[in-house]
Amino acid sequence: MPNPVAAAIAAASLAAGIPALAAAQTADTIFAGDHIVTMDPDQPAVEAVAVRDGVITAAGARDAVLARRGEETRVVELGGRALLPGFIDTHGHLLAVGRGLDTLSLHSPPVGDVTGIDGLVGKIRAWIAERGIPPGGVVLGSGYDDSLLAERRHPTRDDLDRASTRHRIVLTHVSGHLRAANSAALEAAGVTADTPDPPGGHIRRRAGSGEPDGVLEERAGGLVAAGGPAPTAADYETLARRAIDVYAGYGATTVQDGSTSPGVVQALRAAAAREPFAVDVAVFPRFRTMADAEGVTHEPAYRGGLRVAGVKFSLDGSPQGRTAWVTEPYAEGPPGAAPDYRAYGTLDPGAYRAGAAHLVGRGVPIIVHANGDAAIDLMLDGVEGAVAGLDPMPDHRAVIIHAQLMRADQLDRAAALGVVPSFFSAHAFFWGDWHRRSFGEARGNNVSPVRWAIERGVPFTVHNDAPIVPPDVLRLVSITVNRTTRSGHVLGPHQRATVREALHAVTLGAAYQYFEEETKGSITVGKQADLVVLDRNPLTADPADLERIAVLETFSRGRSVYARPAQTAR
Repeated sequence: MPNPVAAAIAAASLAAGIPALAAAQTADTIFAGDHIVTMDPDQPAVEAVAVRDGVITAAGARDAVLARRGEETRVVELGGRALLPGFIDTHGHLLAVGRGLDTLSLHSPPVGDVTGIDGLVGKIRAWIAERGIPPGGVVLGSGYDDSLLAERRHPTRDDLDRASTRHRIVLTHVSGHLRAANSAALEAAGVTADTPDPPGGHIRRRAGSGEPDGVLEERAGGLVAAGGPAPTAADYETLARRAIDVYAGYGATTVQDGSTSPGVVQALRAAAAREPFAVDVAVFPRFRTMADAEGVTHEPAYRGGLRVAGVKFSLDGSPQGRTAWVTEPYAEGPPGAAPDYRAYGTLDPGAYRAGAAHLVGRGVPIIVHANGDAAIDLMLDGVEGAVAGLDPMPDHRAVIIHAQLMRADQLDRAAALGVVPSFFSAHAFFWGDWHRRSFGEARGNNVSPVRWAIERGVPFTVHNDAPIVPPDVLRLVSITVNRTTRSGHVLGPHQRATVREALHAVTLGAAYQYFEEETKGSITVGKQADLVVLDRNPLTADPADLERIAVLETFSRGRSVYARPAQTAR
């Protein structure tokens, strides 16, 4: 069916300055080699590619493309290197990646080195000393993972009090869905035995007592204030530009800030107007109430590398944090959980359904965080209600973000409703072993069911959800293809994707998710010159070596935005 949003984006791009193609343009850059992977099904491989004014102007036989060479043309002879479309981040948190560059990292291997609570406490003490944080100051850390700590539990207030009782310590779980706070932070926030659980959240309590143990789930995490001055517009700009450099180093040319506020959007818009971002940034203001749905302005075109691409809803928690909302009980739930524990939703279902109907009816794309199958049921119910009675059904492409525990019958519904699942397939390596414990073998081995989606013809994408895991696209592709866990177990081999299918999910399939398939996602004449040079061709590499393929150079809109130092090994 016609795609009005994609057409509007393509038309707006032309209006923004992409020139009409001429038959004999002199190229700014020409790439030539035997490993050009276009991801264009009509022209899957070519010998050379020409770029001018940020647009791909030729792709085909070497001699024909080299005829566009001029005195100032840069010619890149690829040799054994490969050229692919720039990678598209289908879900992540750009500003949080930037923020993490200055936050105490408490990640476990392979991202960090924390393996137990004693080590975590030691790193906090060292951070306080190295930074000279005065008594009464705030210590922020992120990335701790109870599933990988020797104790197999969250640090409690008592653990964190060993690091300091004179500083407020607030740690964010690797999932981003839980926090751990020490006694000073709880006291400063007024969180006591009398504090009720907030809607969509839970305060964990000491055994036999109502006293908080320091672990705060979902919206309860918002009870402990970070402290310090609020970030300024300049701070947000700095975070964004630093994070973009990180993404570009992984070959990403379109990135996402997947849950932000209107005020932050305004700060980023002003920054982009002052100096365009080096890559395209798609932002999604978050939905909490209908006021958020009423106030959003969806933008079909990038201005200065920024556009508001839709609205974000969040319906549940995380499977690694054991707060994903499911229909069947957990095989192993959080400490003290009842045998029938299924977790819970984090947004009022009525508010979600009303917001989804309002936005889809206005043609505003929505992305909806839903990990557990109960949350996915609600997500699909909301879309079904939004399109009910509409003939033809609009090309809305509502996205299920994460879709970890999506059932086969839910993929059938997604196919009928035009819903796009974006699988957090990096989970297979990072938490696959944990999921087998949490959900049992059948459910655990079917997380991120990409093969079920392929079998049903359901368009899908995959993502890293950075900073939950680093925005390493080639490692994401590797995990989607191999599905090998930390222990070496192959997590549901029947759910593996081929290398080409996984690459499609971060290029042309990803562009489709954004309604940008007419301008991005493949090396096709007339499309934006978003490109990445790799040290070898992933289609011919050993699948076991995919994550060791190096990004050598990244081009956004035809301009080099990252070049790997020659001496650096991956």
